[in-house]
Amino acid sequence: MTKLHTASRLALVCASAAMLAACAKKDETPVDTTAAMSPPAAATAPAPAPAVNLADVAGKWNVRSVPTTGDSSATTYVLTATDNTSGWTIAFPKRPTPVKVNIATDGDSVMMDAGPYESVRRKGVQVTTHAVNHFSGDNVTGVTTAHYNVKTADSVLTLNTTGTRVK
Repeated sequence: MTKLHTASRLALVCASAAMLAACAKKDETPVDTTAAMSPPAAATAPAPAPAVNLADVAGKWNVRSVPTTGDSSATTYVLTATDNTSGWTIAFPKRPTPVKVNIATDGDSVMMDAGPYESVRRKGVQVTTHAVNHFSGDNVTGVTTAHYNVKTADSVLTLNTTGTRVK
């Protein structure tokens, strides 16, 4: 009976090996490599934001800028925007002369550069500002970076800017 048991086991092992060999048989079908070499189908990219139309943002805007550091004191001013890249100004409360602003647009952004002028936040210190703003209807949001003319570590201040169109 032991010989029969051993023979059955041997037959089972041989049959399993034959089945594995049959399953592992190499596929002789040629492989199409052109699909792998072609660039992937372009993913549907989100549509770019429409370019800003300066005529849509022309007017007066009440603007408020608050430091990103957690200081809640705000710098407020009135932004006068024109329908072209010239004539933009910012007027600070209790200041007789508005500050000229140079602007440029890129996509849906309006970049604003002003200064040097005397800082509202730091008396007697000259500041130059750079802002990137986004206008949407009667609202404006953005980030302003102020560069103070000082030789200390606190020469740069970043502020979050929000505003609304004056009606």
